[in-house]
Amino acid sequence: MDFSKLDFGYRKAPYRFVAKYKDGKWDEGQLTDNEMITVNECACVFQYAQTCFEGLKAYRTVNDDIVCFRPDLNAARMADTCQRMVMPVFPEDKFLAALKDVIVANAELVPPYGTGASLYVRPFMMGTNACLGVRPATEFEFRIFVSPVGAYFNNGIKPLKLRITDYDRAAPHGTGHIKAALNYAMSLYPITDAHNNGFDENVYLDAGSHTYLEETGGANILFVTPEHKVVTPKSESILPSITKRSLLFLASEYLGLEVEERRISVPELASFAECGLCGTAAVISPVGKIVDHDREYVFGNGTKPGEITLKMLQTLQDIRLGLITAPKDWIFEIKKSGNK
Repeated sequence: MDFSKLDFGYRKAPYRFVAKYKDGKWDEGQLTDNEMITVNECACVFQYAQTCFEGLKAYRTVNDDIVCFRPDLNAARMADTCQRMVMPVFPEDKFLAALKDVIVANAELVPPYGTGASLYVRPFMMGTNACLGVRPATEFEFRIFVSPVGAYFNNGIKPLKLRITDYDRAAPHGTGHIKAALNYAMSLYPITDAHNNGFDENVYLDAGSHTYLEETGGANILFVTPEHKVVTPKSESILPSITKRSLLFLASEYLGLEVEERRISVPELASFAECGLCGTAAVISPVGKIVDHDREYVFGNGTKPGEITLKMLQTLQDIRLGLITAPKDWIFEIKKSGNK
């Protein structure tokens, strides 16, 4: 496998982890080489979309150790999602143990240091028993699979072109703040339409007033002012991004920048010098232009990534790859170099 030329796509790995919930408790779970799932045609996951997921990555550091970045926060966010979706929480200690087991079992697929690729890790859960009436499932399956991947956006470091869409991603007091699969189903038609019209992604506004910026279909959004202040939208229907949370800390504590989370109206786009999308898959992808119907907002000259965006990206990557010291408990060790 040429790890330096990977796209962001699924590639079957030898092993995945599976645990099942029945009669009010989880079994011990196990690794399996079977990637296929067999469930009832009336399973709640199919009929009423009772399913959720997480996303994180495993990397090889400069010392060839295999590590993950803040997976405890993924376990906590999945717990929040499960509570909102009336699904049983998979305990954090078991989540982290299963994560380690499945990555170690597929260690040969963790791309080498310096390739720019990583091993994407997808924990997910679904209701598996038959539910014809509208009600939560009583049996569930929790799984973790992995896939070696390259960059989420295939245009490298070239700034993205976004548009503000009239569609809504999530309703006030709805499920926008959790990682429910149904949120992403809502974005499939708008993203297909965006691609057909020459855009890389959609920017969603608050569904209540269509006044304030929220996020895109697959990532949070951040801005940088001409004075190098980092600003991100704040809303109860935005998914709490682990990457964004980490970037804001690094911007403040490592780069000495002022940071702020607040409501951002569309006209304010004209006041920002830089823009980027951030998330597990994208990390940070610079944005060159946002189109709001008949008006364009260009960041910098629209063709080059911003200085602060690149500094934040490099700092986060250097921490993940072991080039600079990480804050306490940010790096979760999976496998030391040379250990079998």
